[in-house]
Amino acid sequence: MPGSRFPFLDSETPLAMAHRGGAIEHVENTLPAFEACVALGYRYLETDVRVTADGVLVAFHDPTLDRVTDQTGRVDARPWREVRTALIGGREPVVALEDLLTAWPDVRFNLDVKAAGVLAPLAKLVRRTGTLHRICLASFSDARIAAARRLLGPELCTSLGPKGVAALRLSSYSPRAAGLVRIQAGCAQVPLHLGGRPLVDERFIAAAHERSLQVHVWTVDDAQEADRMLDMGVDGVMTDRPAMLREVLDARGQWTGR
Repeated sequence: MPGSRFPFLDSETPLAMAHRGGAIEHVENTLPAFEACVALGYRYLETDVRVTADGVLVAFHDPTLDRVTDQTGRVDARPWREVRTALIGGREPVVALEDLLTAWPDVRFNLDVKAAGVLAPLAKLVRRTGTLHRICLASFSDARIAAARRLLGPELCTSLGPKGVAALRLSSYSPRAAGLVRIQAGCAQVPLHLGGRPLVDERFIAAAHERSLQVHVWTVDDAQEADRMLDMGVDGVMTDRPAMLREVLDARGQWTGR
């Protein structure tokens, strides 16, 4: 497909992305997990973004601390001085997003914006750290993606929101629906299945490529599934098993990391 206008996507494809720092092979969203993925050669890391009560952005998936840490309560209801003492897996502290963005100047981050309150402090952090071209924002909310574009401008790379993905899927079967896809994003980041049915197929990928959109699939944790998606022509794969995906890409001669 044609090259992307977004620097975030200017690497050779397929892009290998470590989802939550490789949540099956490592303790999810922890600094040692991200460090291990970078040491393995990953240049794309995926994580989630939430905000504490006093405006500190953290790499954390859930709205509460309960599932993965030794503490309880909503992340956005507690100040950073308390959240930072919570241990993920009983071992590793919650990571401030700024520490991740500034740890490796050549690593790019796919950020899943989990709440509207993340956007204003995220825009300030991105401007202050000069990391606009090293991030791509994703969200299950079209409104959040649109608000992020308003805050950070047209140079911000985002994925399509749910409505955009639905329109792209429809357009892959009906040319009349082509006008429904509003192209502001750089990629379509989609699950393998939606509503119990396969979402990604050759038609979907072709429809995306016709609009200069990359297709990134998540979350692919099986080697055979990874091979199938790569054979189909996806542009990126997110995985909780980064060592597995590297082995698959190495075997195919498609490893594009360092």
